[in-house]
Amino acid sequence: MIRLLAIALLATPLLAQAPHPTTKADVDRLMKELSNWGRWGKGDQIGTVNLITPAKRKQAAALVTEGVSVSLARDTETEKAADNPSPFAHKFTYTGAKPLGQFVLDNYAVDYHGQAHTHMDALCHMFYEGKFYNGFASTTVTDKGAQQLAVTNFKNGIFSRGILVDIPRLKGLPYLEPGTAIYPEDLDAWEKKAGVHISSGDIVFIYTGRWARRAAKGAWDAGSQAAGLHASCAKWFKQRDIAMIGSDLGTDVAPSQVEGVAQPMHQLFLIAMGTPIFDNCDLEALSKAAAARNQYAFLLTASPLAVPGGTGSPLNPIATF
Repeated sequence: MIRLLAIALLATPLLAQAPHPTTKADVDRLMKELSNWGRWGKGDQIGTVNLITPAKRKQAAALVTEGVSVSLARDTETEKAADNPSPFAHKFTYTGAKPLGQFVLDNYAVDYHGQAHTHMDALCHMFYEGKFYNGFASTTVTDKGAQQLAVTNFKNGIFSRGILVDIPRLKGLPYLEPGTAIYPEDLDAWEKKAGVHISSGDIVFIYTGRWARRAAKGAWDAGSQAAGLHASCAKWFKQRDIAMIGSDLGTDVAPSQVEGVAQPMHQLFLIAMGTPIFDNCDLEALSKAAAARNQYAFLLTASPLAVPGGTGSPLNPIATF
């Protein structure tokens, strides 16, 4: 009996390191098991954003009692860094010293997908076995743009209840270290601590403290090493029927812990479930504002650029209490 107990104790740390071992075969199975293809019709273009009903918008609007708004966008990053190989380009074409009549003008250019710039991924951003969400062929995106599932499907804006999931606060940490995986048990524990229940039509933001760590320790290759959701969380979010997901990096833990699948959560959200993603949000101010009020639900609004054929858009999500 003593020997068996000793063996069990020795095995415990190994189990703790990988509470949800997941393989590529598991992710392939989840692509079918969690699929929303056809749920809103064969021609559906917006996926789980269909869950943001008029009633859901009214519920979200009722959360505004103070009229205090907080931006979830990162200020544009204009310098090259380990996590920003394509800086935001801001060029002045006319200045106060050399105006165009009475006007000063400038020009923006941004390669927004990646780890630096706050943006939204449309449902045509990623495909699996030649198919986007709802079975649209990957070949529907050409050099002329996306013929299906483009970001313009969201040009009327996003307006729903937002929920912040603050995992560093849950664990009593200033931020999560790169490579830290978030599991379903963490999501359950946060709901209990925060007194919230994530439900149909919600937009969920996962705070890892990415920008706080960057301020403390400097930039790193966030595409290769990042705190984020483990693939085992996908079923949890499907059961809650969320409308959208966002985070302060790319949502997925990196490395993914799933051999042969680089970004399983991106794949399962965008393609299987049809759930658009907000990447690289700056959630520092939101974390503080929510903690000060002990209120982790808020009105979330966002408006992508109306770019025909676009696979996403830079944007400025707003939380209002």
